[in-house]
Amino acid sequence: MITVFTPTYNRAYIIRKLYKALCGQINKNFEWLVVDDGSTDNTEFLIKDFVAENKIKIKYIRQQNGGKHIAINTGVAAASGDLFFIVDSDDYLTPDAIEWMDSEWNQIKDNKHFAGISGIRIYSNGTKIGGGIDFGTIDADPLSIRYTHHIKGDLAEAWRTEIMKVYPFPVFSDERFCSEGLIWGRIAQKYIVRFVHKGIYVCGYLDDGLTKNSIQCRRNSPEYSALAYSEFMNYPQIPIKYKFAYAINFWRFSVKGKKSFFARWKQGGFWSVLAWLPGKLFALKDLNPIVNKTKDYDYKDTKISKR
Repeated sequence: MITVFTPTYNRAYIIRKLYKALCGQINKNFEWLVVDDGSTDNTEFLIKDFVAENKIKIKYIRQQNGGKHIAINTGVAAASGDLFFIVDSDDYLTPDAIEWMDSEWNQIKDNKHFAGISGIRIYSNGTKIGGGIDFGTIDADPLSIRYTHHIKGDLAEAWRTEIMKVYPFPVFSDERFCSEGLIWGRIAQKYIVRFVHKGIYVCGYLDDGLTKNSIQCRRNSPEYSALAYSEFMNYPQIPIKYKFAYAINFWRFSVKGKKSFFARWKQGGFWSVLAWLPGKLFALKDLNPIVNKTKDYDYKDTKISKR
């Protein structure tokens, strides 16, 4: 079985679209696990109405607001599926998504070197989000698919649940945002994923989503940001030019943190030494909404995901 996992926060106005898409799946061998991250709208009542309709298997968990990454930790602990597929509350799946995923996973699930499978994200008209060529099928780790194979566009990964249990998101109690790239990078050091150029995940980017507010989110979570960038700049799969870009962001998004300059420098290592000044300049530009039109270097392996 597959766990379709949806973390949500005040998305009662749009989540019904995802529910209808799940009800319309050709293959019903899945559970829909919804973790409500402290919504203040009528999300709870809406999901309970969905449960009462008894069209698909639904689990609903409500928790105090902690951020998408904490909701993912909660979801992984409660998941019953072999695969854990994160589908955001403002997105939906193609009718054959679960059918394709189930069939594709059965071909490789006994090979424990595989951490999961991935299709691609598309717009409602079928166009691939982020562009790029039809790459067919590639077995690669979640970093090499970008930096070695140079595959562009947004991917739609489903992860082996037992592996997700081994790689939980760390917890900084006073911060609310952690990029999923932190975990995907760690998984990439040991496992591979089967990537297939198959559109299964339909999405867009809303103004109230994390994608539209990624700079502010990372600035407000300096410890998560510093941790993620410090790891990415030292992974062997990452080319030098990206290591320097990540080192810039290491300083750029850690300015509000509580660690001393020397503690932060030690955390960042070699690359952070070279990037301190440009990182500080980017941080200053971020404070000015008029000047802040600079290129936003972020993890190349994943989009900033929404709740």
